[in-house]
Amino acid sequence: MHEMSIAIPLVHQLQQLAAEHNAGRVETLTVTAGAMRHIVPELLVDAFASAADGTCAEGATLDVVIEPVVAQCRSCDTRYDATIDSFECPKCNQADVDIVEGNTIILKSVTFEKSDED
Repeated sequence: MHEMSIAIPLVHQLQQLAAEHNAGRVETLTVTAGAMRHIVPELLVDAFASAADGTCAEGATLDVVIEPVVAQCRSCDTRYDATIDSFECPKCNQADVDIVEGNTIILKSVTFEKSDED
């Protein structure tokens, strides 16, 4: 399960953000993951819950959004939605592409619990 190798650095990033912003507990966060990363959202949520245990992110709600793969043909410059198992260009039928979307993992948003001091 490679989701744990994503969850651990994610928790570290959240701890760093909390420290930088003098924030308390993480309430919610959203992560976008490209389909090329082969992430199973439910497994990432479980791995995150385990990695967050005892940290400012313990009990936080993680929303995982899977983004589609978008390819750009190097032969004819056509940009199109691809699938993980087929990169053939719909225009020229070549499979020589650059993946322009769908290969990243991004922390899109974080909501921290408002402290009583604010």
